[in-house]
Amino acid sequence: MWQEDRASQGLGMEIVAIGPGHARLAMTIQPHMVNGHGIAHGGFIFTLADSAFAFACNSHNERTVAAQGNITFIRPGKLGDRLVADAREVSRSGRSGIYDVRVSAGDSVIAEFRGHSRSIGGTLVPPEDIDDST
Repeated sequence: MWQEDRASQGLGMEIVAIGPGHARLAMTIQPHMVNGHGIAHGGFIFTLADSAFAFACNSHNERTVAAQGNITFIRPGKLGDRLVADAREVSRSGRSGIYDVRVSAGDSVIAEFRGHSRSIGGTLVPPEDIDDST
């Protein structure tokens, strides 16, 4: 999935960790990400949270997309901040899932995101290519 994710790569995001129902991504706020108030544009913070959500909800090797996303901004991000989005699965039942994502800069929480996912069928990695021996 990462190989095809031009949006996340283009914004300089990096994958810090991924596991079943969890993903952590990071991104540094660059000059082109700052708005007219001199703080990180909320759209970039949302995009980081959304990308972490996407990797968390696809971590079960079921093709899954966002059905809904909602964010609350708590503190401003600043130029040069390294933002970390930590996504975790809250609920997964049938084709639906709920994920919470906390976006932080150091010890400060910048935003809280909640995403609802929907499985659309198929896998990201063909089952025959998965090594279950570990």
